[in-house]
Amino acid sequence: MTQTAPDSALSRIAAGDAPVLETLLEMNLDAAERSGLDTETYLLVRLAALVAMDAAPVSYLITFGAAADSGLTVEKMQSVLVAIAPVVGSARVTAAAGAIMRGILGAEALADTAVPQQRTS
Repeated sequence: MTQTAPDSALSRIAAGDAPVLETLLEMNLDAAERSGLDTETYLLVRLAALVAMDAAPVSYLITFGAAADSGLTVEKMQSVLVAIAPVVGSARVTAAAGAIMRGILGAEALADTAVPQQRTS
């Protein structure tokens, strides 16, 4: 098994070669349909679950991407964070806010990264 250098892996992801992320996205799309919930409710419940389990920044990024596509407002997402704070705790909500920012900043950094051209010779 060969190991890929992090900069090479990030370049491939930035170029759209992200089979793991694509698979995760497909799994999530199926889950939304199977839930029987409307899109907004599904995404808000998902956000609450991500906070409760202390999810990784990329998990928030996937959810926020779907939220942006569906027209879900930032204000409604913030309302969910306020609503769940007494249950999960302020530390968990604060950690989630940091993970959300890292996810967004990481995506912006990937978008700004120049992808090296593959050599043909």
